[in-house]
Amino acid sequence: VVLVSLFCVSVSAAEVSLFDGKTLDGWKGKADLWSVKNGAIVGSTGAKGIRSNTFLVSENSYENYILKLKFRFNGKGNSGINLRAIPDKTRRRAFQAYHVDIGHVGIGKQVLGACDFHTPGRREHACFRGDRLVIDKNDKPTLTKIKDAVTLDDINKGGWNELHVIVKGNNFKFYINGKLSSEFTENL
Repeated sequence: VVLVSLFCVSVSAAEVSLFDGKTLDGWKGKADLWSVKNGAIVGSTGAKGIRSNTFLVSENSYENYILKLKFRFNGKGNSGINLRAIPDKTRRRAFQAYHVDIGHVGIGKQVLGACDFHTPGRREHACFRGDRLVIDKNDKPTLTKIKDAVTLDDINKGGWNELHVIVKGNNFKFYINGKLSSEFTENL
């Protein structure tokens, strides 16, 4: 179970609320897997033991933005946020997207706070927690470490954590609890 609260997105200088704290108005997803409880969006994978991808999708599209939210895992789980997602015509995944990973502490080495590239037909570069990745026009990656990046000690295990994602042009930054976790720039 993942709990999400304080959904808002800043577009230009205006701030737009994506969640009214009461309903899933403005969102599309499986009603049996997403709900609102105590002012938070609650996501579930469904029946015990069943593993599935369950997406909650905004009905509005945003190109350049700052996404702000709080998340909490009650136990174990793996989740994330797809950025600039489009339907995957290959049907290998539900969406082609840039993806920021959130999950319980201990989910795997540097996964919490990482960025993934769910883009069938091209290389899926690694950009783990603490990494800054630059992809050149030939799809060649250059990876450097982020000084003072977020660490597992900065993350509230089982508690609420603040997440900010900044998407501007070809640059993507992912912050957890005010500290940069991962960043990538794509020059394709």
